[in-house]
Amino acid sequence: MFPIAAAAALASAAVLTTAGSASASPDTSCMQSGISTLRSAGLLGAVAKNGVDLTYAVESLGVTVRPGADISGVPDPVPFSLLLADHRAGDSSLFVYPWC
Repeated sequence: MFPIAAAAALASAAVLTTAGSASASPDTSCMQSGISTLRSAGLLGAVAKNGVDLTYAVESLGVTVRPGADISGVPDPVPFSLLLADHRAGDSSLFVYPWC
C-alpha cells in the first residue's frame, strides 16, 4: 500500500508544481473570483474542507480542461489547496474557469 500512497503524493506534487510555477506573477484575481463563485454557490466551506469533485466542477460550474493539459495525476476530489494553486497559474492552469 505504501507505493500507492507514494505515487499519489508524487502525482499531486507534480500537478502542484506545474500549476504553481505557471507564471512569474500569480493570477490572484482569478483565485479571488473562484472563491467568490464558491461562496455565492454556498460551497466554499465544503470545498475548503473536502475538495471539489471534478464531475461536479465540469457539469455544474462550467469548468473545462485546458486544451493539451494532462490531468491524469489530478486527484478527485481536487483538494482546495490544489484548486487555488491552479487558479493562480493563469493561462498555464490545468483547467479553464468561466469566472476568470
